Amino acid sequence: MRVSATPLPPVDPVHRLFEDGAEEAIGNYFVANYPPFSAWQRNDIPGFLERLATPARTGVPLGAYVHIPFCRKRCHFCYFRVYTDRNATEIRAYLDALGEEAQRFASTPFAARPLSFLYFGGGTPSYLSIAQLDHLVGRLAAALDLEALEEFAFECEPGTLTPGKLERIRALGVTRLSLGVEHLDDGILEANNRAHRSAEVYRAYGEAREAGFPQINLDLIAGMAGDRESTWRLAVEETIRLAPDAVTIYQMESPRNTTFAKQMREGSGTPALPGWRVKREWTSWAFGALRQAGYTRSSAYTAVRDPARARFVYRDALWHGADMLALGVSSFGHADGWHYQNEAAIGPYLEKVQGGGFAASRALRISPEEAMIRQFVLQLKTGAVQRSWFRKAFSCDILDRFADGLALMEEHGLARITEEGPRLTEAGYLRVDRVIPVFFLPEHRDIPYA
Repeated sequence: MRVSATPLPPVDPVHRLFEDGAEEAIGNYFVANYPPFSAWQRNDIPGFLERLATPARTGVPLGAYVHIPFCRKRCHFCYFRVYTDRNATEIRAYLDALGEEAQRFASTPFAARPLSFLYFGGGTPSYLSIAQLDHLVGRLAAALDLEALEEFAFECEPGTLTPGKLERIRALGVTRLSLGVEHLDDGILEANNRAHRSAEVYRAYGEAREAGFPQINLDLIAGMAGDRESTWRLAVEETIRLAPDAVTIYQMESPRNTTFAKQMREGSGTPALPGWRVKREWTSWAFGALRQAGYTRSSAYTAVRDPARARFVYRDALWHGADMLALGVSSFGHADGWHYQNEAAIGPYLEKVQGGGFAASRALRISPEEAMIRQFVLQLKTGAVQRSWFRKAFSCDILDRFADGLALMEEHGLARITEEGPRLTEAGYLRVDRVIPVFFLPEHRDIPYA
């Protein structure tokens, strides 16, 4: 596949991306895909469905993301589709719909291949009871080929876990358990409307260790409402003491549909939110402390204790062009050059699946050039991009194609440009999501992300 080497237009209009501390208080920061979601359209759905009717290209891995939208509470910074008021009957109907959706995909020529990875995200997958989890995984296993799974990742809220549930989650085949700790100060957890408290973190982590998961990840968020340097450092130090296999640190953002963003727009009662410079300083300090404790950085957000054992198949496969089925309300997937996202509310999602169709609400056919840009910007978030890989995959020299944007990154100390390809500096790791729109096509730089 050959990609046009048309040079980027002058980059003067995007210099603002490199202004230190110029990020907006409200809006999306984390870049999960390209082109931006706002470019996806309902009228592209028929083309996506046609693609499902033909076999996949040989050798392309396939995974699945399963969205579990139920939570005990909605965090004030949460922008995902979640529900806190559903009873057991409603949850069962949703799980049955997930099974029906998986079966519908399995009946297509495109999805007639084994899954390489399976990811349960949310919401809170661990909100489900043991019986509900058994039912869901049973339905998925009956529809999809799970025999060759390299990774089964599962997100948890510590307060929803018990020893019995953890043992069952492990028995179902989960290989990477991710605990949404976010912080270890109870006052900060309360200010952000988290459902758990620190005692539940310590209990759940110890029980997860006893259950024997191959990989346990702890999530932290730098810059939560009410946080201070002293409380942040204590949280990081305690996380290091627990010695998880991986630590993920995100910088707090406030997309427009969050409670905090609403409070900021109305000027009502928002606890102090640290600014972007402070969040970057705290994140930099945290990764430095992890490095001193023997951890190795594997992306802009993640440090691993043992690089030889740590695996992130979901991330690495998807960011190198794998296909992914999206199961559940609001989830998004990728099918050989087609992006798509399911209905954003549970009512329309159930109506479509129970009516015998697919649940897509918008889609986008991306060009070979857009596919190349997508994989370049996502791989850059791991810290380095291999020039030789893009020459082989796209017949494209990234040092030529992205010369203007890379020069800006180097000028601002965010990357080093080598013969092998660009490598992020420490400053680049901290600001990569902010600056990578410089590599977008011009029509995608100034539109809403979502």
